[in-house]
Amino acid sequence: MRPGYYIAVVWLSILVATPIAAQTVSTSKSPPSATTTAPGSQEREGLVDINAASAEELDRLPGVGPVRAKAIISHRPYNGKDDLVQRKIIPQNVYDQIKDKIIARQGSTRASSRSPGSASKSR
Repeated sequence: MRPGYYIAVVWLSILVATPIAAQTVSTSKSPPSATTTAPGSQEREGLVDINAASAEELDRLPGVGPVRAKAIISHRPYNGKDDLVQRKIIPQNVYDQIKDKIIARQGSTRASSRSPGSASKSR
């Protein structure tokens, strides 16, 4: 075939591929910068610890109002975030809305929940 035809096809292919390559490069740059600048703050800002959050923090979650927030607090500590559904504190549809926004950290809440109990036993 004619060489002009091949050159036109190659040129059009480059024009079509350029926006795709530009999108690929821009999306790969943004996530690492957010992760490297503040790896811990993403957990602090984005996730609510159901073992330590206040009623106001829990109330901000979709589908969780003041009554459910109080129920979450009264049933602490949680071994995992799915304990909310297993213990029937919130319904499955609400859990599906908030499961990516919550975490159940272990450690300091267990120690603090034991200390009041041990103090009440010593009285």
